Amino acid sequence: MNRLAHKQINAQRRAQRVAAKVRGTAARPRLAVHVSNLHISAQLSNDENGKTLAAASSVGKSLKGTMTEKAAIVGSEIAAKAKKAKLKTVVLDRSDRKYHGRIKALAEAARQEGLEF
Repeated sequence: MNRLAHKQINAQRRAQRVAAKVRGTAARPRLAVHVSNLHISAQLSNDENGKTLAAASSVGKSLKGTMTEKAAIVGSEIAAKAKKAKLKTVVLDRSDRKYHGRIKALAEAARQEGLEF
């Protein structure tokens, strides 16, 4: 098995481990975070009925700064949308990513805006 395939298989396993423990409900939706090389996006989902309650992304916006700064902006934006939807508590779905760097910046910005998780 080549190195890239091995990394992809390990990432899938990590994502499955997190997904097995994280479920979104109406009272406590799932805050799913996706990070690419250029952009970051987050969405609040109710897994019981398969609905997206709110979403925020850096795509299509002229955000300046590092990816960590973009993540903080998206985190505060998703928290504001959650407040508008009258949601206080969420569960963080980081997929196959460590709670570090961009994911941590997004989560801390959302916490500062009032989300609890």
